[in-house]
Parts: sequence; C-alpha cells; structure tokens
Amino acid sequence: MNDTMVTLVGNAATNVEYRDTAAGGMARFRFAVPVRRWDRRNANWADGPTSFYTIFAWRSLAMNLAGSVSVGEPLVVHGRLKVREEASDGRRRTFVDVDALAVGHDLTRGTAAFRRVTRDDPRVTAARPGAGEAAGERAEMPEARAPVPAK
Repeated sequence: MNDTMVTLVGNAATNVEYRDTAAGGMARFRFAVPVRRWDRRNANWADGPTSFYTIFAWRSLAMNLAGSVSVGEPLVVHGRLKVREEASDGRRRTFVDVDALAVGHDLTRGTAAFRRVTRDDPRVTAARPGAGEAAGERAEMPEARAPVPAK
C-alpha cells in the first residue's frame, strides 16, 4: 500500500468520543498541532498558525484512548493521513484526518504510568473524568505498584 504515514506532536483539543460499532470500538477526537519557530531577528520563539486534525482510532486503541486521554494533554499520534473534501451549501471544505495506528503521551512534557490492559478487567479502560462521563460514574482504576526491592 502507498498510504501517507505521519507522526504528529501536539495536544488533544477535544475529549475522546468513544462508541461501539459492528466492527468494534471507534474513537474520535480533535488534535491541535501548534507551530513554534525561532525568530532570529527578535531572538525568541514565535507562534505560528495551529493545524487541527481529526484523529480516528479503532478496536483496542479506541477503547484505550477513551480511558487514557483528556483535553489538553500532550500526545504523539502516528497513523495514515486522509484528506477529504465535502460540499455543503455550495461551499467546498477540506478535512484532514488521521487513522491512528499508535498514540502515546509526549514524555518530553511530563510523565506517564503505563497499565497493561487485561480483557477480563474492563475497569482499566474506563473513561476518565471529563471525557464524557461524570467522575462519579467512573470505575476506579487499580493502583500501579512499584516492585519491592529484595533485601
């Protein structure tokens, strides 16, 4: 296949919308990729225009995204670039989407704790507060435990 593969670094601009479909889980969210360049003349960083992409994920990646990502979090997204045009009201609009193959937190901007998902424990991928569910409806996540050093 000759798909255009991209890796984007930016921030989650919306909450992850998750839904079950006949083909498995599907998740979608908007992703903001800001531009910052060094301005030699002024000797400081200058902000440029922000690009927005719609990120789509399927099956286990979709479920894990719903339980792991909130608005504003820094992410790295890798996947297939899709450009589509639609006409409505006599105007043509262009949309840029990415079918994600992998998504992770950008560890240059913070830390993260990885939790392996087991099929028999759905609590691990329960939606985070602010990701479409109220905090009281969320199942509690099991605490990550550091290994105890041997003496």
